[in-house]
Amino acid sequence: MSLLYRLAFRAFRNVDTETAHGFAIAALKHLPIPATNLDDPRLAVHAFGIDFPNPLGLAAGFDKNAEVPDAALRLGFGFAEVGTLTPLAQAGNPKPRVFRLIEDEGVINRLGFNNEGHAAALGRLKARATRAGIVGVNVGANKESKDRVSDYVAGIRAFADLATYFTINVSSPNTPGLRDLQSEAALDDLLAWSIHERDEATRTTSRKPVLLKIAPDLALNALDDVVKVARKRGVDGIIVSNTTIRRPSALKEKSLRLETGGLSGKPLFPLSTRMLAETYLRVERQFPLVGVGGVDSARAAFSKIEAGASLVQLYSGLVYHGPGLIGLIKKGLVERMKKEGLSSLSSAVGRAAEDWLQWPIEGLS
Repeated sequence: MSLLYRLAFRAFRNVDTETAHGFAIAALKHLPIPATNLDDPRLAVHAFGIDFPNPLGLAAGFDKNAEVPDAALRLGFGFAEVGTLTPLAQAGNPKPRVFRLIEDEGVINRLGFNNEGHAAALGRLKARATRAGIVGVNVGANKESKDRVSDYVAGIRAFADLATYFTINVSSPNTPGLRDLQSEAALDDLLAWSIHERDEATRTTSRKPVLLKIAPDLALNALDDVVKVARKRGVDGIIVSNTTIRRPSALKEKSLRLETGGLSGKPLFPLSTRMLAETYLRVERQFPLVGVGGVDSARAAFSKIEAGASLVQLYSGLVYHGPGLIGLIKKGLVERMKKEGLSSLSSAVGRAAEDWLQWPIEGLS
């Protein structure tokens, strides 16, 4: 599979990134994908009241419209997150809006929550409702919405009996003003209403965990406020992190780095992992964390765990390494556990968080 992917990547290297992504979705929808072997039981993780077969998840953004969650699970992911979904369909920002930084193994996007809306995704998730597998739903607000809090509440209401968990996405840099919802007062209001709606839904369905996805660009005093509100409102977890608007000076793609949007992939790894560690120490084990950003190897995934993540997500790594990366990461994690004599990953969670606080990040204060 790795060889075939490398050949395909070369063939599509000069194809528009969104077009290539469309081909990938179509392939997952229509090509037969045999289920992978059962995971090593040592990879199992219990978090947010959910039993995950392995800690590796597909991050939101790949399957925006809930078209291929089961295909992703068959590839070997322990869970898949669909979205971001907004109440109404929206086209997103003008094209071109996705750029591969090939030399850096990074991606810049300014998509702007392009998706088909709740109704389309609802039909697809209802069609798979009897199937096994952990599928989270990432919810957001329409760009032109006059009441963004109501958009998030509507997402929880719409998918309450279909989602395994919810992610409140307030950290995309591509919807104007969205990241303002991370400010203390705005976030407190948003989480209060979102969790209230989740609790209302438990009258007719099981309780669904609510996670908060934050930006890696928060100043540390702003992170203090985010964690304080999250703990106060009783969220079930935090996902660290979304894409960054920063541009590391080490980027090799000098022209593409000037494109507006969020940067993901390998260049995001140091910042997102430092912010993960900062968050872990502030949360004080009140709830688990999910580490995202630059995961492209077992070593990177284990580093996220040591920095404080109970679970790990990836997306951009697939662009450069293909679906074979999933099995390689899981194999590498098991080998690392064998080497250290670990019976589960939980004993490694956060053990290097203090060390990550020493990682120098320009402008982080």
